[in-house]
Amino acid sequence: MFGCLHVRRSSENPALMSTSAEEGRAVLVERLRAVATGDRAALQAVYDLTSAKLFGICLRILGDREEAEDVLQDVYLIIWRKAESFDAGRASPITWLATIARNRSIDRLRQVGPRRADRPVDAALDLADGTPDAFELLHRAQEGQQLAACLDTLEERARSAITAAFFGGATYETLAGHAGVPLGTMKSLIRRGLQKLKGCLSQ
Repeated sequence: MFGCLHVRRSSENPALMSTSAEEGRAVLVERLRAVATGDRAALQAVYDLTSAKLFGICLRILGDREEAEDVLQDVYLIIWRKAESFDAGRASPITWLATIARNRSIDRLRQVGPRRADRPVDAALDLADGTPDAFELLHRAQEGQQLAACLDTLEERARSAITAAFFGGATYETLAGHAGVPLGTMKSLIRRGLQKLKGCLSQ
């Protein structure tokens, strides 16, 4: 994995689940700083803590599990090479990592777009680029106690769709298919829900 870098896959990380959100953020900051010094064990720790979330971002943008897995490898190679550029004073660690995953996924989408006429690049880019504020707010809210309360203010359909898309790695196409509604309807449902979430989380 990652060429000469070997990072093993893992499922949920028990260490992350046993810590508070604030402690989890501190751990990530510490590990990223260690990665910047060439610590491969720290890279493994970052992978364990974040791979499920970053894979969900890649999958949501690319809509293809194989492509998403491939891009995820690139993401951690970029993290390995650019960890020294992370500034905890400018962005939370998960926001910085999510930005790398989103940008790399968009780059891949541009590369494979001509071979995938069933998924127009412009539409996918609109989906990816249209919610940066929501991404940051969601990740920031995860570090506090506000997200669950704000999600509860949404109607059930919007709450379920947003949870599945942002935290479960489901694509908009998959959600639309399961709900039996057009893709545009699902996008509108999620966007309206994100707008309400943004308002709630900003209070």
